[in-house]
Amino acid sequence: MSRRAGTADAQHEGSAARAKASSAGTTITATDVRGHAEAVAMLRGMIRIRRFEEKCAELYSASRIRGFLHLCIGEEAVAVGVVGALEDTDAVVSTYREHGHALARGVPMTALMSEMFGKATGCSHGRGGSMHLFDTSRRFFGGNAIVAGGIPLAVGLALADRLRGSTAVTACLFGDGAFAEGEWHESANLAALWHLPVLFCCENNRYAMGTALAREHAETDLAARAAGYGMVAWAVDGMDPVAVRDATTRALAYVRDSGAPCFLELRTYRFRAHSMYDPDLYREKTEVEDWRHADPIPALTATLTRTGAISTGDVDAWEGEVAAELAAAIAAADAAPVEPVEDLERYLTTEPDVGGADAADPGVVAPGVLAPGAAGPGSSGSAS
Repeated sequence: MSRRAGTADAQHEGSAARAKASSAGTTITATDVRGHAEAVAMLRGMIRIRRFEEKCAELYSASRIRGFLHLCIGEEAVAVGVVGALEDTDAVVSTYREHGHALARGVPMTALMSEMFGKATGCSHGRGGSMHLFDTSRRFFGGNAIVAGGIPLAVGLALADRLRGSTAVTACLFGDGAFAEGEWHESANLAALWHLPVLFCCENNRYAMGTALAREHAETDLAARAAGYGMVAWAVDGMDPVAVRDATTRALAYVRDSGAPCFLELRTYRFRAHSMYDPDLYREKTEVEDWRHADPIPALTATLTRTGAISTGDVDAWEGEVAAELAAAIAAADAAPVEPVEDLERYLTTEPDVGGADAADPGVVAPGVLAPGAAGPGSSGSAS
């Protein structure tokens, strides 16, 4: 389903061939649809995300959404394929291009749209906006505006779950631009060293803002590079939601069974510019149009229609439902209040949890919570 385009992909092709011959992993594609109900659910999820993003672009252009806005149009297969495979007890850490991840995680569209409008009923009380969506009730921990900023947070969440004796996995989504940041390398090393249950999901859309992958990295096979930290890693066709779901399911099973991290390179593409401020002058329009042939929504629609799993009437009905949901979310956001002035200094420091979980926690770390033989916090090992 995927197509290669641009200079970066020419080098990427050679790197992928080398990685396939090594132990770094194997590119996964899914040409058949196993489990029509699951595939139909993913299609509906992608349509919902696409229409939400398109509406946000429209509202931003009308100055009803302010600040920065980064759209995931074209990358919806990653959102439904990865986030939809997680358990409720798992954690999610995302980037500033996280609207689709939040929707796939179950954050209500009304709460998301209210946050876009800066209203008190938003999922972050109107304080975060587009780049800082947050919902602790669903273990959705952002929304991080700093490139690679969420990666060490994900490692910390995984460590906390390990210390609590939980079997939860932390899924950390980030872009290929994060591979040039120290936070990624430090976090990957620590997660592998301490055998922490993190699923690293790199959405490789070929561009770090406006810089093509091959202009920034001598080795463009990110899965092969992640494997260098001693973790299982492989590449996936990120334009195919079935392939993404299959790979994520396999990776989650590995992390839960071994307690060690795993890395997925999700090779995808964004159809829109980096942000609404971006003039998108760093790539040819023909390249974008070529990639539109790999659009996951019409591709999966065609497959499910061909197999008789859905009809044109089904798609029309879903579109109507999403349009109504969007209209209701916008109306609710318009009617919602802004945060009261007297609350502006709230949340600057942690509010005490009187008699809650924090008070009951003696702060004692149980022995043996890290994997056998793994170095951990307070290790007596010397630095060289």
